[in-house]
Amino acid sequence: MSSSTVTAGPGTGPAQTLYRWRWVALFVILAGEILDLLDALITTVAAPTIRADLGGSAGTIQWLAAGYTLAMAIGLITGGRLGDLYGRKRMFLIGAAGFTAGSLLCGLAVSPGMLVGSRVLQGLFGALMLPQGIGMIKEMFPPREMGAAFGAFGPIMGLSSVGGPVLAGWLIGADLFGTGWRMIFLINLPLGIAAVLAGIRFLPESKARHATRLDLVGALLAALGAGLIVYPLVQGRELGWPAWSFLMMAGSALVFAFFTWYETRKERAGGDPLVMPSLFRKRGFSGGLTLGIVFFSGLTGFALVFGLYTQLGLGYSPLKAGLAQIPWSLGMVVGFGLAQAVARFGRKVIHGGTIVMTAGVAGVIATLQAAGMGVSPWQLAPALVVTGIGMGLLMAPFFDTVLAGVEPHETGAAGGTLTAVQQLGGALGAAVLGTVFFNLLGAHFEGGAGSGGGAAFEHAMNVTLWVVVGMLALSFVVTFLLPKQPRPDQEPSH
Repeated sequence: MSSSTVTAGPGTGPAQTLYRWRWVALFVILAGEILDLLDALITTVAAPTIRADLGGSAGTIQWLAAGYTLAMAIGLITGGRLGDLYGRKRMFLIGAAGFTAGSLLCGLAVSPGMLVGSRVLQGLFGALMLPQGIGMIKEMFPPREMGAAFGAFGPIMGLSSVGGPVLAGWLIGADLFGTGWRMIFLINLPLGIAAVLAGIRFLPESKARHATRLDLVGALLAALGAGLIVYPLVQGRELGWPAWSFLMMAGSALVFAFFTWYETRKERAGGDPLVMPSLFRKRGFSGGLTLGIVFFSGLTGFALVFGLYTQLGLGYSPLKAGLAQIPWSLGMVVGFGLAQAVARFGRKVIHGGTIVMTAGVAGVIATLQAAGMGVSPWQLAPALVVTGIGMGLLMAPFFDTVLAGVEPHETGAAGGTLTAVQQLGGALGAAVLGTVFFNLLGAHFEGGAGSGGGAAFEHAMNVTLWVVVGMLALSFVVTFLLPKQPRPDQEPSH
């Protein structure tokens, strides 16, 4: 191995290329992925129940999603470099332990502020845990087994996307030991503890031989710029859009401009920038970042608003709201499978996915207008399946197509940046589309549809969904900036 080292684990001799406990270690890594995937999905179902218990404003619901994804976006690139510098096993264990502790704090939260702060903690430690898995897998498995190892992520993602919302709804309704919604976080404890204990024994020691140094100034500037745009988008509406909210958003642009200058200067001086400025001079990669922000904003915002509308507007129970999302998740799994069959068409698959998903969202709009406030999950199912298929078709080739426009030595940095932007898009989606939805609801949000606000909920949902359609249309246009095909010799990004 030329770039990193793996130290043998339990029952082995000296350092070796083929780690015999690799399949056990893979399950430990997958446990970390499950922790993240479940916690990224559960609050779309649990948010109304949490707010009814703890109180807080509409912004609290947005922060439950945006706080987690924003923290994840800020920490991802630095998290990967920490693993390169100080050992991937060590960082995975610290991340898993911190994520588990954050889950415990979420379950014990006594105020909206404590819960949101604990969600941010989860996101930060998740950003430390998740990047380590890919590096360890590449070190543990020989090339002939690499496809099978990475292939295990597909079923895990599919099961989590289907089961996460349903599990959240069931746990809230079951009220196990009188915990109510708190169990959706407390259930992480046994899985997290098992991942830490198994990781101590079975994960290999692994670090890069030539790791890049940390760019702490760049990380702080990126965090400041992201916070300056997300915070006023969430809080500005509730406070009547004061002047400082617009000043903060303008300040975000200035901070990111300074960030670009600083990273360029650092690269020219021979340092290790957080983000390689050369990447932004590549049309395909810059287009991919734009597509990532727009698409994942629309995706996360749609999930958040759909969960709110089904419970607050239609009066579904948390379990029924979770079950209503199953067709969407199953459609996504089908879309991923179809994307593999038509992968030879390259960029056209992303275009096709955008068109299919747009048709699905338009179908949801048509269903809601035809059935009104009495719409059932079965009536929503066909349109949600189509939406999910389109989402899977778009997401499956996204990373490999965008990364086709960068040089091989830039792939690692580009992949980390792209993943961070995906998470930032999620935070912006919760902020922007949540704000649109709550702004249109106005005072009817507090009373719900049962207090005569049914028409307001219908109007708010329809307008928000048309905004999603507009974001998908923009995604279609931006896709033309991407390379037409992934490189034939390109290693799949997974």
